[in-house]
Amino acid sequence: MAQGVWTIAEQRDGAIRKITYEIVSEGRRLADALGQELTVILLGSNIKDKAAELGQYGADKVLVCDDPKLEPYTTDAYVSAISGLVKDGDPAVLLVGASVEGKDLASRLAARLDVAMAQDCTAFAVEDGNLVAIRPIYAGKAYAKVTFENSFPQMAAARPKVMEMNEPDASRSAEVVDAKFTLDDLKTKVLDVVKDEGGKVDLTEADKIVSGGRGMKGPENYKILEDLAALIGASVGASRSVVDAGWRPHSDQVGQTGKVVSPNLYVACGISGAIQHLAGMSTSKVIVAINKDEDAPIFQKADYGVVGDLFDVVPALTEEVKKYL
Repeated sequence: MAQGVWTIAEQRDGAIRKITYEIVSEGRRLADALGQELTVILLGSNIKDKAAELGQYGADKVLVCDDPKLEPYTTDAYVSAISGLVKDGDPAVLLVGASVEGKDLASRLAARLDVAMAQDCTAFAVEDGNLVAIRPIYAGKAYAKVTFENSFPQMAAARPKVMEMNEPDASRSAEVVDAKFTLDDLKTKVLDVVKDEGGKVDLTEADKIVSGGRGMKGPENYKILEDLAALIGASVGASRSVVDAGWRPHSDQVGQTGKVVSPNLYVACGISGAIQHLAGMSTSKVIVAINKDEDAPIFQKADYGVVGDLFDVVPALTEEVKKYL
């Protein structure tokens, strides 16, 4: 009989990603509700020294898969290692982070395990001993309550920055185990990794985002957003139309075909609020909209709205912020 809650840790260059702590924390809550143990799978090369800290967030056991072929991430290597462990361990619940890497991994892994999978979930609960997942549908216009029938593990991917992260408890520890895993005949190999040298926080992990749309009128005007972002410690985002115009790189795109973000603060400047954009940022904690069109759809989603020319409002806002720093 399937037993236990498992999560898959995500790391990059040996550093644990924030989404890992979020899903481990959520996994702890689900494990407590089920009265079961929480196990985390950690994959990489020379990564074992990072395993212990996962216990501080609630893990009972950490299965470490350590192999040079697991660094950097490739879908077939990770799926090969994880699927074997899951089949042997037979967990009741398996959680993955719905990051760019996590979405890629989750879909392939679900197919390999031949189980159902709920993607991009914003909340979880336990009802009658089974996992219940809440996920947005129709580009965020509605939410679906998803349950699982005769499918184990009950597998789901959690949207970054929507699950409450536990405060680390130094008194907690986890059993760290060198996992026995197999790697199939791998068909892919990473030849080169081109990194963004800008030093920016990835949008999916940013606590604050200042984002611009067509109303910016041109790439040269993004400096006023960058000035405000630098002042408040935010990342800079963009709408799809801006990226399509070549004003900003695709890594800055927020929306249905870009990155799904959930910062504590999202400032939308010159963004009308098309449904595709709203789908990528509607779970932000506080949304501030600046637009000269008082009928712009973004105001229906915003917590605070300023009807005005962003070229007047944003510099004035920047100057006001400086007074409090």
